Amino acid sequence: MTIIETPAGWPANEAEALAVQDELRGRVVLDEPGPAPGTGLVTGVDVAYDDARDLVAAAAVVLDARTLTVVEEATAVGRVSFPYVPGLLAFREIPAVLAALGALGEAPGLVVCDGYGQAHPRRFGLASHLGVLTGLPVIGVAKNPFTFTFEEPAEERGASSPLLADGEEVGRALRTRTAVKPVFVSTGHRVTLDNACAHTLHLTPRYRVPETTRHADALCRRALKEAMA
Repeated sequence: MTIIETPAGWPANEAEALAVQDELRGRVVLDEPGPAPGTGLVTGVDVAYDDARDLVAAAAVVLDARTLTVVEEATAVGRVSFPYVPGLLAFREIPAVLAALGALGEAPGLVVCDGYGQAHPRRFGLASHLGVLTGLPVIGVAKNPFTFTFEEPAEERGASSPLLADGEEVGRALRTRTAVKPVFVSTGHRVTLDNACAHTLHLTPRYRVPETTRHADALCRRALKEAMA
């Protein structure tokens, strides 16, 4: 298995990473609706780490958006490319994620990250960063609200409430299963928040988290285990 090394010129410290965020944030597109839910292809991406061995495994799993069946999958294993700094996790993950996406034969369509887009202290989480670098429509669906505030949505599936940062809506707490803890949806690039929530509901017919995330999570863990072996 080929181990992807850290790209040349990749930020080496927090100051350099913040400068990259500041440069790229202005390229985020928030006024495009994005593809209609249930059409075309949708791709989940996720990563798994082994910091002791300095490895990160990324997976990209393409689903038929209508049937939610797996069409294609790819993985990549790389060196951990940045230290752990809250708010800068994208710099640890993106080289491997880009390699996994690049290994796909299919165009990925909408990309779903297990993480954040606009729901980020500097409004530039992994979903936004990945969207700007690839030009793809990307959303983030996270399992917790990071540092933001929200009111519990109503108990029924499909209920939502704003995820707020100083009064600004940066995402939504969305109930994907009745009486189950919500997920936290934010737009990354080239998708509106309304559409991001509609996609998330379409991708969660049985479980709390999207099918894209479930498949990508299992695949990246398997890839990491194989790399370590």
